[in-house]
Amino acid sequence: MSTVHFIGAGPGDPELITVRAKRLIETCPVVLYAGSLVPQEVVALARADARVIDTAPLHLDQIIAEMQTAQAAGQDVARVHSGDPSIYGAIAEQMRRLDALGIPYDVTPGVPAFAAAAAMLKSELTLPEVSQTIILTRTDGEASPMPAGESLAELGRARATMAIHLSVRNIHKVVADLTPHYGADCPVVVVYRVGWPDQHTIRGTLADIKAKVKETKITRTALILVGRVFENSDFTDSRLYAADHQHVLRPKRKAARG
Repeated sequence: MSTVHFIGAGPGDPELITVRAKRLIETCPVVLYAGSLVPQEVVALARADARVIDTAPLHLDQIIAEMQTAQAAGQDVARVHSGDPSIYGAIAEQMRRLDALGIPYDVTPGVPAFAAAAAMLKSELTLPEVSQTIILTRTDGEASPMPAGESLAELGRARATMAIHLSVRNIHKVVADLTPHYGADCPVVVVYRVGWPDQHTIRGTLADIKAKVKETKITRTALILVGRVFENSDFTDSRLYAADHQHVLRPKRKAARG
């Protein structure tokens, strides 16, 4: 029986996909991809005779219909999403439909935007005694309101490193909700289209980032990173590689006999 393969295509750079993802895109006779977020270079890997469909203008019923058609023909489907499909991937409703139809599927993870952004910035999102927690979240949108208890104002109490998706239009809300917890001088980095040729960053603080973003007129495909890890070079070294730290792979050496 044919299979629908949900594939994370990474943030935009066609080299930031897994070996498995590349193989599936190259071999599946049907490729469905989110054209607004997945670059053409990724789907260009598809074989010459593949049926390649941009699902950006399609609604859920139409997407599932394409999967049913492929399944009836015994064809595997590469369903390509941006980033990692476990984060704001909109795959849960597709999998629910496939479960009801008895169509097999699997998931291939991809590089999430926050990880690609950290790599591009050459930053570690967790630093000893600065932040050991990363909160992945978003603000309210027209399509998806936030559940109770998950507002930025509430999550901000942790003062953890924050990666805020799908929210650059709400930068004013990000600033208003987080400033009381992080302080107006807390660093903010807005990363636009990470992994794409036109990627760029806007650096600032909670005090001035709103004005800086407004100047660029960015309204989508941007990730907002907030936290003290982006200013801190005077942090404590991790104990992992400390000379006096013992663990199962680095046991205590016996003292030399005189």
